[in-house]
Amino acid sequence: MAKTFKQLMDEARREVKEVSVQEAHDLVQKNGKYLLLDVREKDEYREGHLQGSVSLPRGFLEIKVESTVPDKSTPILAYCAGGVRSLLAGKVLKEMGYQNVVSMSGGYTAWKTAGYNCVQDHQFTIEQTTRYSRHFLLPEVGEEGQAKLLKAKVLMIGAGGLGSPSAYYLAAAGVGTLGIVDNDVVDLSNLQRQILHTNDRIGMPKTESAKLTIQALNPDIRVIPYQQKLTSQNIMEIIKDYDIIVDGCDNFPTRYLVNDACVLAKKPNVHGSIFQFEGQASVFYPGKGPCYRCLYPEPPPPGMAPSCQEAGVLGVLPGLIGVIQALETVKLILGKGETLVGKLLCFNTLTMDINMLRLKADPACPMCGEKPTIKELIDYEEFCTLRAAAHAA
Repeated sequence: MAKTFKQLMDEARREVKEVSVQEAHDLVQKNGKYLLLDVREKDEYREGHLQGSVSLPRGFLEIKVESTVPDKSTPILAYCAGGVRSLLAGKVLKEMGYQNVVSMSGGYTAWKTAGYNCVQDHQFTIEQTTRYSRHFLLPEVGEEGQAKLLKAKVLMIGAGGLGSPSAYYLAAAGVGTLGIVDNDVVDLSNLQRQILHTNDRIGMPKTESAKLTIQALNPDIRVIPYQQKLTSQNIMEIIKDYDIIVDGCDNFPTRYLVNDACVLAKKPNVHGSIFQFEGQASVFYPGKGPCYRCLYPEPPPPGMAPSCQEAGVLGVLPGLIGVIQALETVKLILGKGETLVGKLLCFNTLTMDINMLRLKADPACPMCGEKPTIKELIDYEEFCTLRAAAHAA
């Protein structure tokens, strides 16, 4: 025999204990064991919810609750907008074997009216809820993680082979602010690997070309171009407002300058480097692992390490390493997974060998060691030139 709504509600009230907003508040304050379960729709949850609550819309309750709350002895305080959906949800939870379930009478509306603390999440636009919908489905990202990505500020050193795929995927992922440092212009020889640029932009500053591509992909992203060369005079001012530095430069003087500045500013440095068919990636995070100088205290002698222009590079290689840099950056922003801090990933594309080397901080490191000897930034182009002249003499 079919049941009326009133009958269903009467049954639910007999099976599920209802508590007032005051009682619910006391439970939250005095008994931290209760899991707060918000059974409203996602758009309602975004507009405001109890701090620490788990969002599980009523329509997905039976499907997802056992993975969300695997221990059926967990005390649950369910709530909705007015107390109806949470009561019916409580009845279902009881039927599924959850032993201690209470429903908050009056729901979130009464809680808010009483003046108790509420939390409002990042307010996504309609377009953003669609654009980032696949991220929302991942428990490790979700709406909270996407909000972190949108608020993050990442500085790209270089808009070339490594910077192009890194910036492109970070923009696609919704990293809200991307600074891009590069003083070069687009050249035809770049287009074999530098995917931010196109044939019709030859001669255009790379920062300008990068901005056009990124904002065409994702207009959410704020792109800040720095059409200038990094030096010891400007790097600290440029990096100060950024959370993470992604080093995609193609020369040793800049690599050492970026490393030293990141150590001084205590900012994570997502490193990538390539040579012909081989690439490397790591994360140098001050205070959490070694820096670049722990591996290589000083730049190599001039001429010992030829550039891509001199030695060549397989076009897809920087794409692989640059995407790894983007991935590491996303993990750092989200605070999820194991990063490459203290590790060096080495990739040989000819053999498809991937090796992971464990790195340790060097107590004698001249930059981050126990007694650092480098106290100020060095413009290594000048240093290397002087050293080369001395060597020639």
